[in-house]
Amino acid sequence: MRNKLTDELAVCGMNAVLAASEHHPLTINRLFLREDRLNSFTGICKQLAERKRPYKICEDEELERICKSVHHQGVVAMIEEPIIDPLSLDDFDLWAAEGKTGVILHSVGNDHNLGAIARAAAFFDVSFIVLNEKDSLFDEEMRLTTSAYRVAEGAFEHLTVRRIKSTASFLRDAVKRIVTIGTDTRARMRIGDLEGIVNSPKMKKLRQTGRPGIALVLGSEETGLPKEVKDQCSCLLRIPGTGNIDSLNVSQAAALFLHAVYEL
Repeated sequence: MRNKLTDELAVCGMNAVLAASEHHPLTINRLFLREDRLNSFTGICKQLAERKRPYKICEDEELERICKSVHHQGVVAMIEEPIIDPLSLDDFDLWAAEGKTGVILHSVGNDHNLGAIARAAAFFDVSFIVLNEKDSLFDEEMRLTTSAYRVAEGAFEHLTVRRIKSTASFLRDAVKRIVTIGTDTRARMRIGDLEGIVNSPKMKKLRQTGRPGIALVLGSEETGLPKEVKDQCSCLLRIPGTGNIDSLNVSQAAALFLHAVYEL
């Protein structure tokens, strides 16, 4: 839930608020919590008091009103609303030069998927999440949501989130510097082929130090990646299964691919 008057975003849930208080405490402007959560947040409460910012003991009903969710887990932080900046050349140069892993999301559909993908990304040492400006998970002002933060369980404190205007245009240039892995349920190659692809002579030319930079490109659960995006990827891979179910949830697929990348 956003507070447009104060440019704040409500972050709720134990792990999400703990991560914010540990890694970016100065972004927290106000804190609301149940009395039984106070021991877990004494440090940030002390910091807020020193900064002359309020914290308040509340009952569940008030917490629910503040964050517009029953899933607050007894604590809500109002943080400075994060703004997603465009992916800059400096961002991308760092990604390529240091062999970092990023995730590019094209029409992933909703903020719950975004939160779940962010959680897997942080777990597997991803540095960047790149979003398309036309993605329906955004509101009209390109903001992240309370739901995405809650589902991510603190992952956004470990990720750099940027935006691009066109996925296909970005990949057309990026493929010259990093390995771009498109996900496609009908791809000829499988996730198990990833190591051979990344270590192939063609991809080794992209290395500056150690492993080349890698981008995992994920699309909509309903339609997947559009042809113009798939055509710009270094390779297309699928996750083999029994065929009893057509495909995995996009966040489940992301976790499997990111584990494979992490193991390289």
